[in-house]
Amino acid sequence: MKILRTLGVIAAGMMALSVANAAQAETRVTLKSAKAASSYYQMAAQFAEAMKTGTDGDIIVTVEESQGSVQNVMEAMVRSGNYVFTSPPGLVSLAQNGKGPFDGRPTEKFAEVRALFPIPSLTMHFVMRADSGATSFADLEGKTILLGKGSFGAREGEKYLQLFGLEGKVDLADAELSNAVAALKNGQIDGFVTAGSWPAPNVIEAAAGTDVIVLSLSEDQLAETKRDKTVIPAGTYNGQEEDITTASLSVVAFATTQMDADTAYALTKTFWEQKAKMGESSSWWNGVSPEMLANITGKMHPGALRYYDEVGFSIRDDQR
Repeated sequence: MKILRTLGVIAAGMMALSVANAAQAETRVTLKSAKAASSYYQMAAQFAEAMKTGTDGDIIVTVEESQGSVQNVMEAMVRSGNYVFTSPPGLVSLAQNGKGPFDGRPTEKFAEVRALFPIPSLTMHFVMRADSGATSFADLEGKTILLGKGSFGAREGEKYLQLFGLEGKVDLADAELSNAVAALKNGQIDGFVTAGSWPAPNVIEAAAGTDVIVLSLSEDQLAETKRDKTVIPAGTYNGQEEDITTASLSVVAFATTQMDADTAYALTKTFWEQKAKMGESSSWWNGVSPEMLANITGKMHPGALRYYDEVGFSIRDDQR
């Protein structure tokens, strides 16, 4: 009996050691994303699941809700370890230079931020009823457009109207963007402006029941916006027979130098390897391509660079 008890103690000890080793092998990552109701929070949840699947549970990502990119970047000052967040690269640049909402903040903390990989961009859509006759921005004069209020798309849409000489020449509907599709179908507005990953759900909904045209920007207009170029392929939306050239705001997953290179490498590698599978359930992932790495300003994480060099993705010297 004494031998059995001894064997039982040894077995229990070995089991405890096995559990401890498994826990030690598991890497936990916190991903600060967006508001829970947003598409970007949904993307974060999809990424977390893809990371668990792609690493056989070796990396577990916990998604945290955020009130926006400024909060995400701000927390990079105080968060330790494997903190990942999403933000436009330009906002990180402002933080590293102590400008805008980061004026007076210690820039040395933000200097530790490093890029991992791009995620779907905030892409501008100017959606017009086909029977409005508007096929270019010049045709928007005299039309009723819904911009929405307070969102990036609303601010950006207003900026473009000013840039293209349409300020005061367009009738702006006083309504929330959530009412845009219904208002378009009812003929209350001629068009609406929205920004988000493509294909955009509200544009899909609008195109499904109404003949619509999504306006393209010329190269000169695109240059005026000072945004990145995005081409939405023909056939993305119902009735869309040609590619749409539009402006977008890149969004990137960032970490800090506190994350070790092996973890950053695993995150980056698994993202690109799981991207096609994620795209099968949510097509916005299909718009992410290696070419989008060119839109990243600032430095890449050494672990991400290791992966990009392995697969031959083009990385500029200033990103290294």
